[in-house]
Amino acid sequence: MRLLLLGGGNALGQALVRQGAEEDIGFLAPRPPEGGWDAASLTQLLDDTRPAALVNLAYYFDWLQAETVDEARFTQQERAVERLAELCQHHNIMLIQPSSYRVFDGSRATAYSEKDEPVPLSLRGQALRRIEQSVRATCPRHVLLRFGWLLDDSADGVLGRFLRLAEREQELFMADDRRGNPTLVDDAARVIIAVLQQLDCQIPLWGSYHYGAHEATTPLALSQAIISEARPLQPLRVQEITAQAHAARPDAADEPQHAVLACKKILHTFGIKPRAWRAGLPALLDRYYRHV
Repeated sequence: MRLLLLGGGNALGQALVRQGAEEDIGFLAPRPPEGGWDAASLTQLLDDTRPAALVNLAYYFDWLQAETVDEARFTQQERAVERLAELCQHHNIMLIQPSSYRVFDGSRATAYSEKDEPVPLSLRGQALRRIEQSVRATCPRHVLLRFGWLLDDSADGVLGRFLRLAEREQELFMADDRRGNPTLVDDAARVIIAVLQQLDCQIPLWGSYHYGAHEATTPLALSQAIISEARPLQPLRVQEITAQAHAARPDAADEPQHAVLACKKILHTFGIKPRAWRAGLPALLDRYYRHV
């Protein structure tokens, strides 16, 4: 099956290429144009390559890692994805599209399933919801993968920003009444590979799926686990991580308080079992410190 990967240079794209090679799965991973992928360049690319399936990680960092993103940038990306979905439908290409827990507002304490109606809080969540709607309406042969709290080894990603704080500050404040599924980048890549392998069997398993790693937790507990694993690898100034209420956090207006994703559908449909995020932390941190 001819596979096209947009965003092969980012952390998730690199993990996907690495794991694909281990499974004898190769990706066409073209470099983006200087200004990034837009409607015109995507049209030319798909006319030239005609893949069987396309994994769209072109805007992965903005959607799943960046601290803040300009609204105009999201608008441009929405237009590009709308065109991408049209092209995939026209050329009969399967579209694999990542999304996020941020499409939910976090108002319910129980885990969100794929049947729950998205009500996003932030500009990013609202943009992701519109992108999801566009893909569903335009390209029936799609798989939308909503990931939990995704951690990768990029210098400016969620994990990288936290580790830099830990190197500078003696005390950090983290929410102890906010919950979600930490999901490591290698685990997210494993999920995408497993989905692609089963779609290659021509089984129509289109739709939206949730994936978050095993053991939902709080930012406080996650931070403590990261510091425990990172301290032998790098001098850290932080001495104490103090509990703080979700409502007192500076990102409370944008970040869902309850962001746990129910993963039964992806398990029952694709047989993908959640893995424990704690088990993957040492390898992720080792790779992070080798790169920064």
